[in-house]
Amino acid sequence: MDPIRNPYAPGAGQRPPELAGRDEQLAAFDVVLERIARGRPERSLVLTGLRGVGKTVLLNALRSAAVRRGWGTGKLEARPDQRLRRPLSSALHQAIRELGHPADDVLGVVKAFAHRDAGASAKLADRWSPGIDVPAAKGRADSGDIEIDLVELLTDVGGLAAEAGKGVAVFIDEMQDVGADDISAMCAACHEISQSGLPVIVVGAGLPHLPAVLSASKSYSERLFRYQRIDRLPREAADRALTTPAADEDAEFADDALAAMYQATGGYPYFIQAYGKAVWDRAPASPITADDVRVAAPEAEAELAVGFFGSRFERATPGEREYLSAMAEVAQRAGDVDLESVATADVAAHLDRKPQSLSPARDALLKKGLIYSAERGRIAFTVPHFGKYLRQQT
Repeated sequence: MDPIRNPYAPGAGQRPPELAGRDEQLAAFDVVLERIARGRPERSLVLTGLRGVGKTVLLNALRSAAVRRGWGTGKLEARPDQRLRRPLSSALHQAIRELGHPADDVLGVVKAFAHRDAGASAKLADRWSPGIDVPAAKGRADSGDIEIDLVELLTDVGGLAAEAGKGVAVFIDEMQDVGADDISAMCAACHEISQSGLPVIVVGAGLPHLPAVLSASKSYSERLFRYQRIDRLPREAADRALTTPAADEDAEFADDALAAMYQATGGYPYFIQAYGKAVWDRAPASPITADDVRVAAPEAEAELAVGFFGSRFERATPGEREYLSAMAEVAQRAGDVDLESVATADVAAHLDRKPQSLSPARDALLKKGLIYSAERGRIAFTVPHFGKYLRQQT
């Protein structure tokens, strides 16, 4: 098969040629946009799921839907070591520009919000917001209390959007990494703008424990957001993710090849793209067969081992790797290698250690986003098939 015509795209956050299996989420978001446009109350949206299920891709698709309706949009990616003010200010600055409505007063508020964390001795880069030439506002979104300031900021942005007859949507990727004070302020601001009926929504995406993070910050967050779990694709959608791009290039998959691909990928969108690319490059001709999948599988697995699994495994210290491997062994011992979670007590027993002595390793892995707490006393990998990868390393 011609590698130049290979349609598959195994890249982080890169939209696949066929966004299969997400029609329900896209349709639901269209309803949200239309309801807000008509002045109806609506909740902000939170997408959750493991890594590799296409949360970022879907987040970008939802943003595109908002842009097509003339909304102002901005996007940021949260990081554990970064406060919310500056990246959110940049995202809102972009959203305001997209509205195409006179906004000097609101831009001044955005600038004041961004600068509030910087002291008089801060470096120029920390005191200046690129592209915002208006003076920072005084007495608005600059109190230093992030909750007060964020409510005032989003209220002013929402008022501008209403005046323009449009809406504003802020998209936050890796939302579970927003700091505790900032996430609490975000919940309070969403609550306020929802009660005010302003056309502003927040669309967040994060790991499966994100709802618990939000709930811990504000008890009413369970009613504040519409939660959607993004999971692996069912067989029909996984087949479509392969066959539609192939058909566009005058190629096809045999039925046995599609069955072999689903068994290998488990329906995870990132794996579908990785295997699809490797199989296409190795297959001699169309139709692609199960034998072609078998021949190409080692190449796909090697690529995933380096770029998807290995890059994450390398971030762990030797002690943390021991903990990860123990999790994988406990899952295998339970007779279910795809076990969604394992008990922390079972991991400690496997390592013949006291649970308290393993707390530093577990907490570090949680902070690095390699595992998450599925429920009290249980943990799980954030990456699908990670246990299989770990068992192959021993």
